[in-house]
Amino acid sequence: MNKTKSRMLKIGSAVAVAGALIGGTLATANAAEQAPGTTEVAAADVSAESRGGGGPRIPQEIAVPAGNRLIGTMQARGQQVYTCTAGAWVFTEPAATLTGRVNNRPVTAIHFKAPTWESIDDGSLVTATVQATSPVTGSIAQLLLKATPAAGSNGVFSKVTFIHRLATSGGAAPAGACTEGARLGVAYRAEYRFYTAG
Repeated sequence: MNKTKSRMLKIGSAVAVAGALIGGTLATANAAEQAPGTTEVAAADVSAESRGGGGPRIPQEIAVPAGNRLIGTMQARGQQVYTCTAGAWVFTEPAATLTGRVNNRPVTAIHFKAPTWESIDDGSLVTATVQATSPVTGSIAQLLLKATPAAGSNGVFSKVTFIHRLATSGGAAPAGACTEGARLGVAYRAEYRFYTAG
């Protein structure tokens, strides 16, 4: 089994049910640790704008720099994974699947630590670093990320320059006490947009 399919199976188990095991290390919070908003996000919670009609509004503070054009839009469903460190939930990694179109082709991808996006169709891979944020009440922030495609990579993500995370729903860190070393997956959804130079 290649690495991409192995990751897909691993992440697939995480996004199928909130709190599912990822490699046996991720557990749902117990009743004392579970905070409001940390359960599976219902379909009705997803922004209507992310399902069509031009998509979500992009705040000026996370606008993509001039000279970059949109090449793809994908919908993500998964979890933001947190680890209890010094009595507080600290973000560890995303675990999500994405579906949509990039360069006018249907694409399925996985999203995991770094952060990284990897096409399960052609194996192309891109990592990114956060450049700017726009807060969303009760959910994870919207982001502008600067991309670094993998060297020698050819495929849908090989020329990505910037990535947007938009229309976020859920995924925020739970409040309250936690047990040191515990891991918790908080369900989230978002729209990711991919850009290239030109």
